[in-house]
Parts: sequence; structure tokens; C-alpha cells
Amino acid sequence: MYTGESKAAHVKSVFSQIAERYDVMNSVLSFYQHKLWRRFAMRQMRLQAGDTALDVACGTGDWTLSLAQTVGADGRVTGIDFCAPMLEVAKRKLGDRGLLRGGRVRLLEGDAMNLPFADATFDAATIGFALRNVPDIRTVLKEMTRVVRPGGQVVSLELSKPEGRLFRSVYYLYFNRILPLVGALAVGKRAPYAWLPESLVDFPNRLGLEQLFQEAGLVNVRSWPLTGGIAALHIGYKPVTPPQAADAPVHGPAGGVGPSQD
Repeated sequence: MYTGESKAAHVKSVFSQIAERYDVMNSVLSFYQHKLWRRFAMRQMRLQAGDTALDVACGTGDWTLSLAQTVGADGRVTGIDFCAPMLEVAKRKLGDRGLLRGGRVRLLEGDAMNLPFADATFDAATIGFALRNVPDIRTVLKEMTRVVRPGGQVVSLELSKPEGRLFRSVYYLYFNRILPLVGALAVGKRAPYAWLPESLVDFPNRLGLEQLFQEAGLVNVRSWPLTGGIAALHIGYKPVTPPQAADAPVHGPAGGVGPSQD
């Protein structure tokens, strides 16, 4: 398994090789489910016109596009990714829709582990199908938490681990055996789609990722298993007030945090 800088270098190499075919292959291999998952995520986020959002590891810009359409002409969206070929696809996609004019959407090359933004800059920070690829999940979640405003959202949409035993066994046969083969045949290279099942081996399950969200300082963390648990949506909120000391009196039921879980 890859770790640290070696993982980052491998991931950059993998996605550089498949950037031009990423969108088509993503739809085919997920049976178009990723589009439905993203729509569900946008509904749960409840962004408002005029909001600001950061799409971390934005790749070819699908989620960046959804965010920009939701926040409208008065909103601002920034997409950041460390893989230049993926960003080039995103620039074409968003440029064709006129979204790169007037600063409505910015696309930057940069590192999810060290986001080049000031504290409390955005209303929401998202990461889609990329958290399992980063060198350190905790660091990325803490960085995303840092750059959102108090009360703002940190959101992950990611592959996960099926929760039903029978479905899990059938899915893993497809995910570990068939999917890499189909991907290799389509792009003519084995490594990019061999990485997909490898990237999930040490990745936490849905409840484990909830715990990492909480460790990053997020509150009211919720998660939703999608399509039998093969993917999961996680949303957590940055506290409006700083955490109180253990011996400090607590006033009110939640100390002033983001929306409740209900």
C-alpha cells in the first residue's frame, strides 16, 4: 500500500492518465449512480443563492458545476485539485457554460492537505470521491473545517463499504474483480482501475468516517448510506462558538451550533 508522499504521487499519476475519459468511465462503472448521489447531496446541503463554496479535489468539476448552479450568479465557488490534467477538463466543462467569467467560479491547482485559503472563508467545503485518495484523511478534514465559517458545512460524498452481508459479497466481486478489468480494457491501462479497489481497503466505513468528522471538530455530524452502502454522504457543521473547557458551564442545549440532525 502507498502512504504519504508516495500515495500522493501515485494518485496524481493515476488520474493524469484517465483525465480525458474519467467522466464517461465514472458513469459507466457506477451505472450512473454517482449523478443520483450528487443530487441527493445537494438537496441535503441546502445551499442558498449567494453562498460561497469550496470543492476540494474537484477533479473534472462535476460537483463544482452543481455548486455553482445552486449558489447562482451572486455566489462564488472555488475548485481546487492537484492534478493538472483533471483541472484542464474542468476548465473546459465550466468554461463552455460561461461560469469562469466574472469570478463566479475559480479553478486552482493546489493541495487538499494544505489549503491556500484564510480561516473562515467559505460557507461550505465539499470533497467528492477523493477523500480515500488523500495521504491523511484527518489533515484534509481539519483543513476543510478551518476554511469554513462558523456554522458552515463540511461535506464528503465517497465510496463506502456495503452494510448488508449478502449484497456486500456480490458487490465486492464486481468491485474487486470485474470493475478493474472493464476499466483496463476501456483505457488500455491496468494501473488506474486497479487503484480503485486498493484505495478502499484501509478507508473507514460510514460510521468510522463519522468519527473522523467529529475528531476534526465538526458537530451535528450525519451520514447517509447510498445504494446499499456502496457510497455514503457525510455532513458536519463547524461550531458557531468555540468548544468550551470541560469544567466550564454549558448554557443552552447545543452551545450554538449548525442545524440539528432532525
